Amino acid sequence: MKSDDLRKGFLDYFSERGHTLVPSSPLIPQKDPTLLFTNAGMVQFKDVFLGKEGRSYKRAVSAQKCMRAGGKHNDLDNVGMTGRHHTFFEMLGNFSFGDYFKTDAIAFGWELLTKKWDLPKDRLWITVFRDDDEAEGLWKAIGVPAGRIKRMDEKDNFWAMGETGPCGPCSEILIDQGEAAAGPPHDCRGVGCDCDRYLEIWNLVFMQFMRDSESRLTPLPKPSIDTGMGLERITAVIQGVLSNYDSDLFLPILKAVSEMTEYDPDEVRRGMPGRVIADHIRAITFLISDGILPSNEGRGYILRRVIRRAARYGKELGLNEPFLFKLSGTVVDTMRSSYPELARARSVVAQVTQGEEERFIQTLNQGMGLFKEVISKTKAAGDPVVPGSEAFRLYDTYGFPLDIAMDMARDAGLRIDETGYQAAMAEQRERARKSWVVKEVAPYYNEAAAKLGPTEFVGYDSLEDEVRLIGILKGGQPVKKAAAGETVELIFNRTPFYGESGGQAGDQGLLEHPSALAEVHTTIKPAPGFFVHQGKVAQGEIVEGETYRAVVSPAARWGAARNHTATHILHATLREVLGEHVKQSGSLVTPDRLRFDFGHFKPLLSAEIKRIEAIVNERIREDASVETQVMDFQEAVRTGALAFFDDKYGDRVRVVRISDFSKELCGGTHCHETGQVGLFKLVQEGSIAAGVRRIEALTGEMAYLHIKKQEEDIREVAAILKVQPAEVVEKTRRLLAQMREKEKEIERLKGQATGSQAGDIVSEARTVGEVQVLAKRLQDGLEPKDLRSFMDTVRNRLKSKYIILLACASKDNSNAFLITAVSPDLTGRFSAGDIAKEIAGIVGGSGGGRPDMAQAGGKNVSKLPEALARIYEIVEKKRP
Repeated sequence: MKSDDLRKGFLDYFSERGHTLVPSSPLIPQKDPTLLFTNAGMVQFKDVFLGKEGRSYKRAVSAQKCMRAGGKHNDLDNVGMTGRHHTFFEMLGNFSFGDYFKTDAIAFGWELLTKKWDLPKDRLWITVFRDDDEAEGLWKAIGVPAGRIKRMDEKDNFWAMGETGPCGPCSEILIDQGEAAAGPPHDCRGVGCDCDRYLEIWNLVFMQFMRDSESRLTPLPKPSIDTGMGLERITAVIQGVLSNYDSDLFLPILKAVSEMTEYDPDEVRRGMPGRVIADHIRAITFLISDGILPSNEGRGYILRRVIRRAARYGKELGLNEPFLFKLSGTVVDTMRSSYPELARARSVVAQVTQGEEERFIQTLNQGMGLFKEVISKTKAAGDPVVPGSEAFRLYDTYGFPLDIAMDMARDAGLRIDETGYQAAMAEQRERARKSWVVKEVAPYYNEAAAKLGPTEFVGYDSLEDEVRLIGILKGGQPVKKAAAGETVELIFNRTPFYGESGGQAGDQGLLEHPSALAEVHTTIKPAPGFFVHQGKVAQGEIVEGETYRAVVSPAARWGAARNHTATHILHATLREVLGEHVKQSGSLVTPDRLRFDFGHFKPLLSAEIKRIEAIVNERIREDASVETQVMDFQEAVRTGALAFFDDKYGDRVRVVRISDFSKELCGGTHCHETGQVGLFKLVQEGSIAAGVRRIEALTGEMAYLHIKKQEEDIREVAAILKVQPAEVVEKTRRLLAQMREKEKEIERLKGQATGSQAGDIVSEARTVGEVQVLAKRLQDGLEPKDLRSFMDTVRNRLKSKYIILLACASKDNSNAFLITAVSPDLTGRFSAGDIAKEIAGIVGGSGGGRPDMAQAGGKNVSKLPEALARIYEIVEKKRP
């Protein structure tokens, strides 16, 4: 049976039994920024299990894309070492939300495996939690002999969502694959052994308790079911192979790898390099198709590591040029029927992968050069061990592999401190983990939110409203009143002020009363649905419990609305011009400007920037209606609304739709028609991180003022150049051409002067033994490049058996510059790099370079004569 048939068979089986087929969620977890990746089928149902979200169904089935690389669940380093560990995999799962429980879950599992898929009952084993008599009884009732049911401890058979929350016992279904699967020396300890003989194929979690902060378990009123079965494992089992890599999910990829190399398919399939490549290219293809791009942090960093690890193992098969980008097409062809989004992203996946491979080749070469320096320093210090932290730094920064570093160290008669390397890696993982911890809200906000409850937001329809002041915070402490001049945070029962969220700045305005006035400088939402108005009492005294008139600044609100609507238009335009892989990775919307960060793998061309700006302004002129609608989250995503998966969404979401070209989940404020944006001016575009670019733009009046300022600048330049504004460009070109000609003439004259001066000082060279030694301080104020040019001229005059040291001071006499050269016929005895290092110490600086040419510098200009004299001592010491 093929993997496609198994996936479909699983989904059909449960669909026929009243389960709603729910599509796989993306690898970027929806509504859960605490996770790097979706790592289990239950992730998209997490809030349902927690009781925070309701669905229109109580039974669900899915085939979920999963990724386990980075974070708590990390199989990256195990990939290739076994036949069952993967970074990317598919998890088949059926779920019950307070509907059926153990009896049906066990019956469904047994029937599917033994009757639909014909797995032999006498090879199936069951594990249950040590105290779960009910589950054991149900397995016996269904026909499983007591001898093939094993009770396990909490570590193996009790599942929990976290330290607190829903939890419960689980029951695993395993299959005995025979002694051959145990591996030599066939010493399998039975169920629970780490070998592959007794292979877990399905885990049934019985979510029946709620654990509190004191670890007390309370039965849930509506127990639930969460099951998970890896498609890769069940495919290998049913296809009768002991390794997942021998199944039809991996064989097409391994065949393609074989065709790129001199190795036959069996060698590639059995070896670790082939397995790593086959696993990693699946992860690479799915991650990029879900909008993740290589970077130096978070998810992008994991993707970069996966690409580089695969490329490194490719080298072991003789694949020294980019090849992964070609294999991504094989993954698309193999998986597109089940995941059509792969076909749409095919070109982008290939381009991104190829670009990253090319960068890795460059950085690998760079890393080898840097590691040679590490080796030189280690040997110079007389230490036989390269610090593990240094090796890890090169791995972390340049992707320079440990095994290559170990080979280079071994060739140099050294070894690497692997313990230190692993310690540095553990520290990096801890830093990565901490970077994904959600920022905690200040305790006093949580206390105020719990006491005062949510704030009713009425600002979509009105900029003014009568509100009751129900809370005043001063310095984080609740107070009953506040007087003029005091800085405060105010909480109302309802508010027209928009609270900062979704990248949009909070509203500004006033709080009015016949006897008092307070300024609202900004509005924040420190907790869901809870608005805090930060500002200052301007007049009189404000008192908790009284009624005030809250007035939002119309200019600031409409400025933010223009920029927010323009951001949506820009996002849609970027996807139209650059491709659907473009996804928002951050934004800032204020009353006077907008900033938009997005994932893209290369700089924008000038023509692309012009086209983007033109299309955005065209959309604005269309004056299309901006419509909003509140709907279920899942329905919104199904209808094509873009969601940003680092954001948290509730069960019901607000969808902002602009004509037929933009549809996003958004709680922000917007124009009513696109024409109200007025004008869009893109003022800056550039990279802010690997794979992330930023556009800054202005709209409306701010865009107009920006253009007016540019016109004034051009008129001013025209006046200086004594031409008309339309002639500024041509006049500037002519002036620059003239300037370049003058610079060439200056360089020619300087060269003549240098040649003449060099001829004069060559006669000052002293002979020490057979070596011509020249040490000379040139005129101060020369640039380092002039010093190098002078050195080249002197070297050409002396021809051979020379050692030269030239020096000068900077114009302000604050720095000493030195350059030294050794003729090629003397580099076996003398090294310019070593000479530079020694002399640099005299002038209080540092130096180094090649054996034939090196530079040094320092702050102690007064020591230049001593430094120049030292060169003669150095040569004299090594005189034969």
